[in-house]
Amino acid sequence: MQMWALVTALGQYGSSCRMCKGRILRHNLINDLIFRALVRAGIPSVREPTGLIVGSPLRPDGVTMIPWASGRRLAWDATTPDTLASSHLATTSTQAGGAAASASRLKMIKYGDFARTYTFVPVAVETLGAWDVVGLDMMKELGRRLSARTGDQRETFFLFQRLSVAIQKGNAASVLGTLPKGDEEEV
Repeated sequence: MQMWALVTALGQYGSSCRMCKGRILRHNLINDLIFRALVRAGIPSVREPTGLIVGSPLRPDGVTMIPWASGRRLAWDATTPDTLASSHLATTSTQAGGAAASASRLKMIKYGDFARTYTFVPVAVETLGAWDVVGLDMMKELGRRLSARTGDQRETFFLFQRLSVAIQKGNAASVLGTLPKGDEEEV
C-alpha cells in the first residue's frame, strides 16, 4: 500500500490522506457534534464504548444509553470519504453521494453484528458535503428530537449548519497540512 502521494496543484491529496490531521479533525468534530446533540436532546450517550459485543474488538464512535427506536439503543460510526479521491471519482462524477453510499455499505458490513442488538447507523458524509441516506435520516430525526426538547423548530437547520462547518474546518486543515512547513502564515 502506498503511504504517500504527490500533492496536486489543487491540494486534493490532503483531503484523502489517512495520516492527515484534517481527516482526523473532521471525524472528531462530527462525532462530538452528534454526541452533544444527543445529550442536548435528552438522550444520554457514550463516546467510543468498548465491549459492546463480547469477543469483538469493534468499537463504534458512540452509543446511546437509552433506546433510540424499536426498543434498541443507537450505535453510530462516522466516516468522511473524500469526494475527489481517485478511488471514488468513477462514482462521484456520475452520482452525488456515491462515495458516502459506498462508505456506508462498508460500515454496515463491518458492524453487521451490531444489527442484532443495536440500531446501527453509519454516518457517511463526503468532504464536499454529500450525505448517505441512512446517516442523513438519522441526523434529521435527531434534529426533530432536538426541536421537541427545546421547542425551537430551527434545531435541524442549526445541527446541519454545525456539521457543515465541521466538515469545512477539516477540509481546510487537510489542505493546509499539504503545505510545506512555514507557508501556513502566508495563506
